[in-house]
Amino acid sequence: MPATPTLTAVPAPLARTRRRTLVCASFALIAINALLAPMRAHAQPPSAADGATAPAVVIDDVERFYRLYDAAGGTLDAERLQRDYLDPGSEGLHHFARLRRVTGEAIAATLSKRPELYEQARTCMRVLPQAKQRLDRALDTLATLYPEANLPPVTIVVGRGKPVGIGYPDTGLQIGLEALCAVEWMNPDPEDRFVHVIAHEYAHVQLSPSMANLERPTVLERSLMEGGAEFVAELTSGHTAYAHFDALTRGREHEIETAFLADIDSTDLSAWLDNSSTDSPGDLGYWVGYRIVKAYYRQADDKRRALREILRMEDPKAIFAASGWRPGIGFDTPPAADESPAPAGIGGGTEATQ
Repeated sequence: MPATPTLTAVPAPLARTRRRTLVCASFALIAINALLAPMRAHAQPPSAADGATAPAVVIDDVERFYRLYDAAGGTLDAERLQRDYLDPGSEGLHHFARLRRVTGEAIAATLSKRPELYEQARTCMRVLPQAKQRLDRALDTLATLYPEANLPPVTIVVGRGKPVGIGYPDTGLQIGLEALCAVEWMNPDPEDRFVHVIAHEYAHVQLSPSMANLERPTVLERSLMEGGAEFVAELTSGHTAYAHFDALTRGREHEIETAFLADIDSTDLSAWLDNSSTDSPGDLGYWVGYRIVKAYYRQADDKRRALREILRMEDPKAIFAASGWRPGIGFDTPPAADESPAPAGIGGGTEATQ
C-alpha cells in the first residue's frame, strides 16, 4: 500500500489565517444546515405516483467531513479519513465509495495535491437551498411527464476529486461536492451546475435494470444513456448539464459525428466517454447521444411514449434506428409548442441557458 502523503507544515501567519477561515466556514456550514433542514429526510424514497416529488437532500456525510477537516486544520491523513469519515458514512456514501474507488488513502492524496478543491467546495454548499427550489420544480415537471418516476434522495458526499455524480435505479443519487464545484467548464454558475447535473442524474435513476447494470456497454449504448439524461435534464430543468458542448463542437458537428459513427459498436469507450477531468472537458459521447435522442423525440408522434423509451433505454439500437439522426444533423428551429407531452407551461423548461 502506498505511503500516506506527507503534508507540509503551514507557516504560523498562514496557519492563523487558515484557522480564521475555517472558523468562518464552520459558521457558514451551520447556517446552510439550518436552511437545508426542511429538505433532509431518512425515509423511503418517494415516487411520483405517491404525489411526493420534492427530493430529500442528505448532507450528513458533508457535515461529518468538514467537522473532521476543521478540527484538523485542513490536514487529514488516510487512516482518520477512512475510520472517522468513510466507515461511519451513509449508505449512499458507501455505495459511492465502492463504485468509484473512494478510500481514505485516495481522499488524502487529493487533499494533499489539491487542497483548494475542499476549500472551494464550501462555496457550492451555499447555493444548495436555491438550487433545491429549482430542482423541486424540475422534478415536478419530470413527474408530470413520467408519473412512474422514481425519486430517491440525493446524497451529497465528499470524495477524491471525482466523480461529479452517479445515479442508479436501486441505489439513488450521489453527488461529489468538491468534484461538482470544481468543474467550472461544465457551467460557470455553480447553482445552475447543481440543478442541471442533478436533473441529469435523476434521468439515470429511471433506467431499466438491464441497462443500468450493463457490464460492457458499447459506445452507442452508453452514449444514448448519457445523451438521454442530457435531453431529460434540458426538458425538465431548462438546460443540459454539459453546457460547454455548444462552443466546443460548433462547426465540427459533421466531423465529430462521422468519427462517432465508426465507433458505435466498440466497447472501448475511451475516445468518447469517461475522459473528462476537473480541468478539461471531454465526454463527447454525451453530446452525440443527446443529439440522437433529441432527433428521436422530435420525430415521435407519441411524445409520452418516446420519453418513457428514452428514460428506460431498453432498446438503444431501436431508438438509434428510428431517430433519423445523421452526422451533422441540424436543429435550427426550436421545438414546436406541441412537441412537449406536458400541459401548457410545463415541460420544455425556460430557465436561463448559457
